[in-house]
Amino acid sequence: MTAPLVAIALWVVLAFVMAAFPSSDNHWRRAYVLIAIGLPLLVWVTWQAGPWVGALALVVGGSVLRWPVIYLWRWMRRAWVR
Repeated sequence: MTAPLVAIALWVVLAFVMAAFPSSDNHWRRAYVLIAIGLPLLVWVTWQAGPWVGALALVVGGSVLRWPVIYLWRWMRRAWVR
């Protein structure tokens, strides 16, 4: 395994560890931290391993951070309809 793929795997483990502990804000602060860490990792994976592996990493990140993705989709749909 290459270093970017190991980093993505560690990011997923970190996400699950962070989700295991209770939070007063429904884990949104933790989601922002994961997004801030995950975006550079996504660029790194795409740069090193190619666009198909980068797309797979994007799907993995989207499945881990599903609620921010759902809210982004709803916001984009509302903005498009107006």
